Amino acid sequence: MTRDELIDCCRAMPYATADFPFDEVTLVVRVGGKMFALVALDAEPPSVNLKCDPEAAGDLRATYPAITPGRHMNKEHWNTVRLDGSLPEELERALADRSYDLVLDGLSAREREKAGIPPKAPAPRRSPAPGTRRGRA
Repeated sequence: MTRDELIDCCRAMPYATADFPFDEVTLVVRVGGKMFALVALDAEPPSVNLKCDPEAAGDLRATYPAITPGRHMNKEHWNTVRLDGSLPEELERALADRSYDLVLDGLSAREREKAGIPPKAPAPRRSPAPGTRRGRA
């Protein structure tokens, strides 16, 4: 995937916005005002910083040389992904999708409302286990 294709992929996600808060060559893509992708437009080879599950970050870095700890980011939660053609395009897309989902899921009700994002669906109610005080007939 090229840098432009990845940017288009991120910008096409629901409620995504993009801006240049740091300088004219660092594009930040956000959902609900929170960053989920940071793209240095002048980096060679092209790369993007994406949020990641801490549990998966180490495995991805060990498996793919093009995935490294997030440059200038919290290395536990962010990866830098080189867009040099060495990764399957499906993986690059999945990493961008997961970054978006992590940030979206972490938004508070107030942040969601401010950004015009619908509230989270309530978690399904669990039935009490049989034999517990609430589960007795």
